Amino acid sequence: MPSPINTSHPNRVLNTMPLSSVPSRLVLRHHPPFSLPPTSNRPPPHLGLLLPPFARRSAFSCQLLAAAATDDMAAAAAAASPPTLLEHMGQAGAAADLTVLVAHIQSACKRIAALVASPGNAELSRAKAAGGAGVAAGRDAPKPLDELSNDIILSSLKSSGKVAVLASEENDLPIWISDDGPYVVVTDPLDGSRNIEVSIPTGTIFGIYNRLVELDHLPLEERAQLNSLQSGTHLVAAGYVLYSSATILCISFGAGTHAFTLDWSTGEFILTHPSLQIPPRGQIYSVNDARYFDWPEGLRKYIDTIRQGKGQHPKKYSARYVCSLVADFHRTLIYGGVAMNPRDHLRLVYEANPLSFLAEQAGGRGSDGKNRILSIQPVKLHQRLPLFLGSMEDMLELESYGDVQQKVNPGYEV
Repeated sequence: MPSPINTSHPNRVLNTMPLSSVPSRLVLRHHPPFSLPPTSNRPPPHLGLLLPPFARRSAFSCQLLAAAATDDMAAAAAAASPPTLLEHMGQAGAAADLTVLVAHIQSACKRIAALVASPGNAELSRAKAAGGAGVAAGRDAPKPLDELSNDIILSSLKSSGKVAVLASEENDLPIWISDDGPYVVVTDPLDGSRNIEVSIPTGTIFGIYNRLVELDHLPLEERAQLNSLQSGTHLVAAGYVLYSSATILCISFGAGTHAFTLDWSTGEFILTHPSLQIPPRGQIYSVNDARYFDWPEGLRKYIDTIRQGKGQHPKKYSARYVCSLVADFHRTLIYGGVAMNPRDHLRLVYEANPLSFLAEQAGGRGSDGKNRILSIQPVKLHQRLPLFLGSMEDMLELESYGDVQQKVNPGYEV
């Protein structure tokens, strides 16, 4: 029996067939082993010269096929990978001006995400802003971190060239930015900033409207004010950014609600929750229970009923409360249920309207306990009201109790 081919040498045919059964023209001639870089996948450049002509042609054809297959696989992988926020807007046919504006908003929110995660944020969250003494009615006392976030957003919006007016929680009056900007932006730049010292999630809330060109003849201050006081039914887009274990940008352009997670390795917001739908009913309520004895009878009865599993849903509800509006709403959007602040505390223009728009686009509801939020006409920039957000069935059950708006408001510190 002939000896099998030696398989220990890297340049010999690797099988154990008898040498006599292998055509002589296919047996590779001896050649010293090659040394390639450890990261290289290319074959030795002169190995093909050792093959007869027909084998070299076959090898070349195989290389072409392999290259084509690799290109096809790369194209398929790219097609299968989730889009970025701006790619999603392009696929949806969003207006070019709106895409530019959202690109600048997401850029600002990346900077805020880095700011709230920085080592110095706790000191900033404890400090008081220099201008805090003269805060207008309806505004919270600002902190340096709030004002820094506001400056970041204002700078980005100015750079976009697409914004006429910015109305922010951190400014007493709307800011007129540009006569040529087609959009109006309303925002709470850093909701929940008091929580940063203890690393509780925070967020940015924003809404986008078209500039009302029919008001262009009015004096500047009046024009800015009226553009900012549009009802939520006129929103072009709205969103929030949650700064937590992940940085998530949730947005709607009026055709569903979608959430994008920031990939820090690429700096891109990647679509992770397409076409979010809030469950029709949840099993969680979110409210500050410490205020129970200040609540009206209808709200106390509703909470007592669902906690005991005696409501329209037979299971007992659980309480989850972060005291960060964006965090509590984000959980409600994912799991269902209802998140609420029953007293006149949250702002209609830049908190209630954008979040209610997102809730409705996800199949839920936003209400002040009696009326649809988006149908309420704002009368002043920092107007406050009760806010209830959540699953459609939970919201309708809550509103059926009638008396759910807290009128007793002793001026809580927190």
